[in-house]
Amino acid sequence: MTVLRTDDSRFENLPGYSFEPNYVDVHGMRMHYVDEGPRDADPVLLLHGEPSWSYLYRHMIPPLAAAGLRVIAPDLIGFGKSDKPAAKSDYSYAGHVDWMRHFIESLNLSDITLFCQDWGSLIGLRVAAENEHRFARIALGNGGLPTGDQELPRVFHLWRAFARFSPWFPIGKIIQKGTATELSDDVVAAYDAPFPSAKYKAGARAFPMLVPVKPDDPASQTNRAALLKYASWEKPFVTTFSNRDPITRGGEKLWQQIVPGAQQQSHVTIRDAGHFLQEDKGAELADVLLNFSRT
Repeated sequence: MTVLRTDDSRFENLPGYSFEPNYVDVHGMRMHYVDEGPRDADPVLLLHGEPSWSYLYRHMIPPLAAAGLRVIAPDLIGFGKSDKPAAKSDYSYAGHVDWMRHFIESLNLSDITLFCQDWGSLIGLRVAAENEHRFARIALGNGGLPTGDQELPRVFHLWRAFARFSPWFPIGKIIQKGTATELSDDVVAAYDAPFPSAKYKAGARAFPMLVPVKPDDPASQTNRAALLKYASWEKPFVTTFSNRDPITRGGEKLWQQIVPGAQQQSHVTIRDAGHFLQEDKGAELADVLLNFSRT
């Protein structure tokens, strides 16, 4: 397997992102993560999705850390400052779940408050279901755990086709399409920073094809098993979906209905935010997580 590593110079002077880098070895690859706040405090694990990286959480990390929480925001393998296998075939749903499980075990994290969005939820919800003893509570925003048993929105299929066939795959502009606010040129460039050329984008290209869209997809059965776990999940579970995401809007209702730990929770709708609600309403979302972490 050929593994690429983005040069550190690409990450210099990014607006709002001055966090010290941290790294852990994951099956011979370097995985980057932000680790802010007291090391002995309860951890908040922030998982990004597609095609973003931990830069997405730059508005949320400082207030959570200032409140006394240990805030951990990894870059998934293939994204951000983490190593990037060069072939799309190097990536699988099961592989991403295993990489994240290894990351959590390497840091020996426990009593985790998980916030996950987009592919961060497809991975994070699986890891939590399969390692429940390490997690204290879950906040889910604009994500889910698809099994291929329900039809996904047409906009997702259009996105999937674009990721597969388009010769042009501009990461920063894709993030801009998923936000309600207009991003500055330097912020768009920051989202592009991990990907100096097309050969670094295999992980980002692969993700849409890994989403289960048919009942017999490779991850469908394991996701069904995870959903069964959540049908008996008693720990606190809150939804924080935004109102302007054409892909996941309305998906929070399933979780509010099936998860026992979601009953009696103060579920939140983040207003005037798109798919990347962390970018649009990061400070508001951090406040929600801070209150939730105290439940």
